[in-house]
Amino acid sequence: MKATAFSAMSQRTPEPPISWLMKMTLDHPHLISLAAGFTDNESLPVEHARELLAEILRSPRTGRPALQYGTTIGDATLRRLTAERIAHLDGRPGAPDCCAERTLLSHGSQQLLYLVTEALCDPGDIVLVEDPTYFVYLGITQSHGLRCRGVRMEADGLDLAHLESTLEELKRAGELPRVKLFYLVSYFQNPSGVTTSFAKKAAALALLRRYERAAGHPIYLLEDAAYRELRFAGDDVQSALAAPRSAGRVIYTGTYSKPFATGVRVGFGVMPPALLEVVARLKGNHDFGTTNLLQQLLSRALSSGRYDKHLVTLSARYTHKAAVMVEAARRHFPAEVRWAEPRGGLYIWTALPDARAAGPKSKFFRAALERDVLYVPGQLCYADDSSRRKPANELRLSFGGAGVADIREGIKRLGQVIRGEN
Repeated sequence: MKATAFSAMSQRTPEPPISWLMKMTLDHPHLISLAAGFTDNESLPVEHARELLAEILRSPRTGRPALQYGTTIGDATLRRLTAERIAHLDGRPGAPDCCAERTLLSHGSQQLLYLVTEALCDPGDIVLVEDPTYFVYLGITQSHGLRCRGVRMEADGLDLAHLESTLEELKRAGELPRVKLFYLVSYFQNPSGVTTSFAKKAAALALLRRYERAAGHPIYLLEDAAYRELRFAGDDVQSALAAPRSAGRVIYTGTYSKPFATGVRVGFGVMPPALLEVVARLKGNHDFGTTNLLQQLLSRALSSGRYDKHLVTLSARYTHKAAVMVEAARRHFPAEVRWAEPRGGLYIWTALPDARAAGPKSKFFRAALERDVLYVPGQLCYADDSSRRKPANELRLSFGGAGVADIREGIKRLGQVIRGEN
């Protein structure tokens, strides 16, 4: 008799780090959390949401449809507005590969990442990821019994030479048929803050296509653009949808949670029609549709201009909070600590001297908690990849959710821990 009735997937799935990081933040009001990627509380669009909901619920003609079930694929108007927005950001209005018919709405982009992985991958398959990468996605790969191979990062995104050598190594080992996709967090990457250049996206896509014959099937580029609209410096970068020969190979995902309100939890994906059909079938078994009322709220936020108005407020807020964290780091961190100034997103990626461990079981992490400050250990952001050791000396620091005073104090306390002060 089996010792348990639980499935193999459930036994492969530990508690996600994001769950206990968020729980610690919410359960301990005196803890300064520079960890979980909460957005700025003070700038949440309460007035915009109140006005939009009042407009929707003002009459039965608009209120009843919003309070009823919607479709599995999502509201037609919001899908159209979403596709048009992505095409506009790419400078390609009317692009046929970015249209409502190829767009699906989900419960946050996290559900979309899960559904795409479920649609493409079987246990034992291989997913290529950036090194480091979004640690919550690593939980999805673990649950599905997948193997990950990390691709090193450079200042302008992935290391193309390392991507090619990894693909070549997998080809020689006869494992290329197990490679299904390359997951890329392309804008203000979580956790490193790096934005991948358009040239590198196009080159990565060309590399994946070159190895498809040996793989025997398409290898998809899954572009996670969750932080694209949280830019507060520099110019926007085109998505992989705009790259040559991207048709049928690029899956573009994003979210309205980060740029509008995290409580809304509506995400989206643009993908090849055949894949969208499969993802929609899987989503039908999950929930048969994203919350309709929230879709109507977002549709009106976009069409009324309130969404763009809120982005201006948010950009100014994050510009200020990022500057506060940078100034505090300059003041309190020793010179040997490495970090880069953010140009968007929510994070500063910090590296201690190589010999200094800052992982979740380290003395450093415990010392930080004793000073009531929480960060994300960078070790969580690296896939289990036997081709290299996981760096243990890095920290992800978020300026998104903490208030300005807490950012200053939290960085000060971390500086004291780094210096070994009592």
